[in-house]
Amino acid sequence: MASLKDKIREKLGEKAVLEDCDMSRFTSFRTGGKADLLIMPETIEDLKFTLRELSKEDMPRMVMGNGSNVLVRDGGYKGAIVKLGEAFGSVAIQGETLTAGSGTLMSAVAKAALDAELSGFEFASGIPGSLGGAVFMNAGAYGGEMADIIQEARILAKDGSREYVLSCQELGLGYRHSVLHETGDIVVSAVLRLARGEGKVIRENMKELTAKRNEKQPVSLPSAGSFFKRPEGHFAGKLIQDAGLKGMSLGGAQVSPLHSGFIVNTGGATASDILRLMEVVQATVLDKFGVKLEPEVRIIGE
Repeated sequence: MASLKDKIREKLGEKAVLEDCDMSRFTSFRTGGKADLLIMPETIEDLKFTLRELSKEDMPRMVMGNGSNVLVRDGGYKGAIVKLGEAFGSVAIQGETLTAGSGTLMSAVAKAALDAELSGFEFASGIPGSLGGAVFMNAGAYGGEMADIIQEARILAKDGSREYVLSCQELGLGYRHSVLHETGDIVVSAVLRLARGEGKVIRENMKELTAKRNEKQPVSLPSAGSFFKRPEGHFAGKLIQDAGLKGMSLGGAQVSPLHSGFIVNTGGATASDILRLMEVVQATVLDKFGVKLEPEVRIIGE
């Protein structure tokens, strides 16, 4: 471990490698265990180097963006978490296409599209997190999803060995799923197909969706957005509410009284609190309605 860590630190710099890192600082749930290593590469070359070195050592690794859809169990993550942040946050616009790095916050992509009077991204303007995670999960909201606007994505193999491009079709985008779930490869950037629009109209659409989100979702408390995937033919939030679980708490974790599809950290929740509450919700909904709820959140660690 020491030689691997030192090698990466020598190449990326002291500040780019954190040991025994408290992941509550880097995830939107504001809780969870520690990662053996948190590595923050600043360039694509640093990212390739990091992945190659981790691969040589066969060290468990996960790549994340803004940490808005990740929960690290209290026992921690025995391996390396590679965080793609501001260094992967470039945005370029040419005509009606917008190209952005995987670390670009969705809010920043939305602002760039608005400034260029490009329409089509409004549905995603309030989705927390970064573009890479949105492509990986085929994130969606308010009747739109990333599959509607992605032209292609630049991908890096999980061992850092090669870069390649996948078209929207080749990404195999389905409900909260892409082919990257199977390959483990990483989004470096994505090209979005948008359309000319009127700035005033785009701004109004975004304002309307933000107001709707703020009114119906617990945006003031730490969470990972919708906790469960939508089961076929149902809505997770409605099933949970109909099961009488709205507002239920375990420790510092709570099924949001505002929207039952959200589990929130009301203060001092541990990852174990959240996971115990998840299990109660799953068992109750399965018992009452025969529907198995699957988490949308990526749960990692021990």
